[in-house]
Amino acid sequence: MTAPLDEIDLRMLDALSQDARVSMRALAERLHISRASAYARLDRLKDNGVVRGFRVDVDPVKCGLGTTAYVTLNLNQADWRDMRNRLLALEGVAHFSFVGGEFDVVLLVRARDNAGLRRIILDDIQTMPGVQSTRTLLVFEEHTPVPRLTDRIS
Repeated sequence: MTAPLDEIDLRMLDALSQDARVSMRALAERLHISRASAYARLDRLKDNGVVRGFRVDVDPVKCGLGTTAYVTLNLNQADWRDMRNRLLALEGVAHFSFVGGEFDVVLLVRARDNAGLRRIILDDIQTMPGVQSTRTLLVFEEHTPVPRLTDRIS
């Protein structure tokens, strides 16, 4: 079992969420800990799976993916276990979640244009075994706030 995160862990995660390229020296100074302690804490957070990786935040529109939509799926209940690998292999799917409620799956789909989105939905998704229905919600504008873990500290 993973040890609970303390205030310094949460502040470290906040700082890394804001800028994952921050130097260990600057991070240690910001947290008022030694560099050795900062390295040890980060290693522990990675080893425990709290920090899963470091990523680049890419603007999809500037990369040629100008159309974005959320696509909801309703599945045959017996087929939901097989869907994970199919969805992982699907071109254009940036993210998906199995959910409870009105839908079974919510996908974030990115395509070059509406024709590309149409192809992904009609040719790829709706023809998958087990998909009963889809709904598409076009995204007009996106915003991604950076979560603040230190809000948990009272």
